[in-house]
Amino acid sequence: MKINYIKSIITLVTILSTSLLFSQDYSFKNYDWNEKETKVEVPEKYKNEKEVILSRISKIEIVVKGKTAKQYHLLHEKIFINSDDAIERNNKIYIPFNLNESVLVNKARVILKNGTVINLDQKDIKEDVDQERGMKYNYFAVNGLEKGAVIEKMYVLEESPEFTGQTIKMQDEYPIANLNFELIYPNYLIFKTKSYNGLSEPVIDEKNIENTKVLSITEKDIPALDNNENYSNWAVQLKQFRYKLDENQLSGGRNLNGFKEFASNIYEKLNPVFDKKQQKSIDDFCATIPKSEDLQAQIWNIENKIKKTITYNKYIDTKASITDIIDSKQANQSDILKIYLAVFKEFKIENNMVFTSNRYKIPFDKDFESYENLNELLFYFPSINKYLTPTEIEYRIPLFPVTIANNYGLFVKEKTFTGVKMGIGEVNFIEIPGNDISHDIMNITVDFTKDFENPLITSNLTFGGYSGLNFQPFKDFVSAEQYKTFLKNVAENYTVEADFKSLTTENDGTDFIGKKPFILNVTYDGKDLTKKAGENYLFSIGETIGKQMEFYQENKRTLPVEIDYPHYYTRNIKILLPKGATIKNLDKFVMDYKTQINGKTEAAFISKYTKKGDEIMVENKEFYNIINYPLNKFDEYKAVINAAADFNKIVIIVTK
Repeated sequence: MKINYIKSIITLVTILSTSLLFSQDYSFKNYDWNEKETKVEVPEKYKNEKEVILSRISKIEIVVKGKTAKQYHLLHEKIFINSDDAIERNNKIYIPFNLNESVLVNKARVILKNGTVINLDQKDIKEDVDQERGMKYNYFAVNGLEKGAVIEKMYVLEESPEFTGQTIKMQDEYPIANLNFELIYPNYLIFKTKSYNGLSEPVIDEKNIENTKVLSITEKDIPALDNNENYSNWAVQLKQFRYKLDENQLSGGRNLNGFKEFASNIYEKLNPVFDKKQQKSIDDFCATIPKSEDLQAQIWNIENKIKKTITYNKYIDTKASITDIIDSKQANQSDILKIYLAVFKEFKIENNMVFTSNRYKIPFDKDFESYENLNELLFYFPSINKYLTPTEIEYRIPLFPVTIANNYGLFVKEKTFTGVKMGIGEVNFIEIPGNDISHDIMNITVDFTKDFENPLITSNLTFGGYSGLNFQPFKDFVSAEQYKTFLKNVAENYTVEADFKSLTTENDGTDFIGKKPFILNVTYDGKDLTKKAGENYLFSIGETIGKQMEFYQENKRTLPVEIDYPHYYTRNIKILLPKGATIKNLDKFVMDYKTQINGKTEAAFISKYTKKGDEIMVENKEFYNIINYPLNKFDEYKAVINAAADFNKIVIIVTK
């Protein structure tokens, strides 16, 4: 959700308003692969790999022609295919580009192990269009792939320049034998750059092309970084390169694309002065919002009203006025922000606009001011230290998408200087609501007193915070029959697959999101969990807590652990026995696994039991207090995760 108008402003200021002294074609216009090459040498160290990027050449060139700035992007790759999985993965060669971009060169071929070359013709190109994301995908349908083959592909795109910030990934989930990247641009422009995770610093050449600088990075033997490790953040660990335009020596512009400029522009854009008609529209709209003395409840009411009456669509045109937004009941990104800001002002609610990024895609770097960091939106309320997401319909304060938490953001707040209001930007950390909110509680009773072979099981399941958010919205968006099926599936996942004697819920629907936990109450017979073994009965009591993930890590772990959000589980299991009955293996309930960091327990699974007469109470607690766990604590963390799966397998021996 980029603020595209800001990007346009900066482009105009930094390029088109200058006195342009020359124009040129892009320097790699005649670049091509070697048509005569019928054999690609694979280095010895890679001959047993399943897939290898033998060569990746990427060039991005900014070219000025008259009063127009264009960007040309070349990608040329050779990929060694050496497994059935690699063949399946590469039988389509995708060339993604925006709908407003154009492809100047688009070619691919396959070089087989015996030297045969299969040239993929333009007729082999298929096209997919993703209207929702505004993306068009061209792909070659590849036939004839075999182990030992090399796929070679090349494309050149003409596109709008990326001045406000761009990240280039220099590492992949497969090894890269040779990598070369070039950023080519007029010599009066100065770019700010940063290399991450051990990537080498760029080298700048000002002599090779007249009036032009060539910034280049060359790397060899970049190791693969597994993108399939559970509980990790691949995007943070990659070797990558970031750049943005920082100075234009022709226009005299300095510190371009910075947060100070962004904050000032965005505040002015989204806080217009309203005429009487527009102010009346706001007053009338606010009059329909329930009032509350509690600030968080009041913000909840505002959010609920806007999300239930105004449809957000990022692709529609901006409305001429706030009256048009309210009347049409439709809003794009800037429109929806205007509505929230106007209503907060009416209710005198102090707030900050927060611009940030998805931590799993482009993590926010507080030390590198780039508009690429400003793709996601929040509101922050300082007096209650809570956040609201203005565009995600299923969320309500204090819950917001976990992908943009545990991350830095640009907080834009209103300040008044000499009677003039303006937007001031400040980078702060975005905390996620803690495990006190996302707390799941299971109260389970297993009653053997009426029927030893078919105990009655009662489960009261409470899902707080983000866990409850997984279930609460469904009721408002599906039919009654679909919701009934949905609830049965949820119950089976958190208990067992059974014919439930009763299944009821509390606090379902969007009216309870962020206010109360979702509650599921079920009762069912336990005959399918019971087996007779001589004089004893074997009862699979662990299954009453529902399915649990078992965490396997077949290869050596390479990435530290990063989870979505802190959370806490409390499970209480009461076992009622008839007079004289006993359980032989109660020691199975005693478990203690912990992950300690800096002397503090940050994750744990602890289980114990107490016995009082014919009643046994089993209690276990599982919690994850923090989001990031270092790589050297992975085995301890995995043990905590797997403890719940081990508990799920517990079978008690009950005897009369």
